[in-house]
Amino acid sequence: MNMMVSRRALLGGLAFGGAATLLPRSAFAWKADGAALYPATDAFVTGFVERGQLAGTLACIGKGQAAAVSFGAGRQAMDSSKAVGPDTLWRLYSMTKPVTAMAAMLLIEEGRLGLDQPIADVLPAFANMTVQNTPDGSITDVRPAKGPITVRQLLTHTAGLGYNIIQKGPLRDAYNEAGLVGGQVSRLTIPGFPEITPVPSLAAFADRLAKLPLVYEPGTRWSYSVGLDLMGRVIEVAAGQPFDAFLKARLFDPLGMTSTFFQVPASEVGRLSTNYFPMGPVLLPVDPATSSIYLDPPPMPYGGGGLVSSARDYDRFLAMLLGEGETGGVRIMKPETARLAMSNLLTDSVDRKGTFIEGEGFGAGGRVSLADSPTGEGVYGWGGAAGTIGFVDRARGYRVGGYTQYMPAEALPFQAKFGEAFYKDALR
Repeated sequence: MNMMVSRRALLGGLAFGGAATLLPRSAFAWKADGAALYPATDAFVTGFVERGQLAGTLACIGKGQAAAVSFGAGRQAMDSSKAVGPDTLWRLYSMTKPVTAMAAMLLIEEGRLGLDQPIADVLPAFANMTVQNTPDGSITDVRPAKGPITVRQLLTHTAGLGYNIIQKGPLRDAYNEAGLVGGQVSRLTIPGFPEITPVPSLAAFADRLAKLPLVYEPGTRWSYSVGLDLMGRVIEVAAGQPFDAFLKARLFDPLGMTSTFFQVPASEVGRLSTNYFPMGPVLLPVDPATSSIYLDPPPMPYGGGGLVSSARDYDRFLAMLLGEGETGGVRIMKPETARLAMSNLLTDSVDRKGTFIEGEGFGAGGRVSLADSPTGEGVYGWGGAAGTIGFVDRARGYRVGGYTQYMPAEALPFQAKFGEAFYKDALR
């Protein structure tokens, strides 16, 4: 089962026009106390706990390659006495997508994949796709796709693929029946949500997906999709090793990301937060830490929404991006590869009207700000279905993460307004 990520923009509340011009030219004065350094961000994140809206919240912010500061409030669960901190474990959900995308960029750098290579070269079942004549309409009233699905399109949600959390009608039902979901929520039965048996492997995921029609012609429209989950299968075939093993060998181990998992080890359950459904003034624990579904082996490593990580670990990933492929003396990818990954990979012909990224660009697995964006150019990142958010601002040299656990992300404005709070500090 999966839940919809926020329909708001990544920096949701950043509609304060012209704010980017307020950035001071002087060097940033560093202080040890993150709450003092970022008072607006601190007031924002702690307010949710003080009002009893969330169990715990955390901000993790770094400047350049300097050590990040973490600050927040609350506990890992409402029934826990353990305070949140940089090593608390959070369900990242779609913040997994940039990680998967960077893994694909490594293969592109090495020539084992091409950015505009048809994925049918790697997964032949996708050679002859069909497209619904009416998006979200009949799944038998279809036509042959005019062009192939490419690696670029998987990375940017322009392949025409669907998502069971986005689509409606027969195609959504077909995804559910085939077990084509992008992540897990709970061991519990959740009223109002269908019981779905997820596919047992990435290979099965790809094979079943190839049998269903596309929603749109490849390359024509941005539509949030299972593209990064399918990319996990492309990666493991192109790399010749399991997707999760590739991530560990090429990203997690070199970056020292020792707290990033598809399955949380039993030894680490004491660091895992509880995920909640806000129901009015009440927080319902939908995935309690001690009985979390993330303690079980996942049906497959979900490249679009399967990782659990700490703020400290994800900051290492963001530091690598901000360092254009390098952090702590460890180079993961070439600078030109990192710059390409965080650039706008969409052409002007891609329809973005009415989508999560209207007026913005999209890179490898994450939104990219443009010259006329509220922040100006240089921001890359994405958010997750349980309220988390992570991005780098390359123009100003920041790496930023916001962490909490509640679903859906629209239920409270933590994710949608986190960026606005941060820029009140960064642009003062």
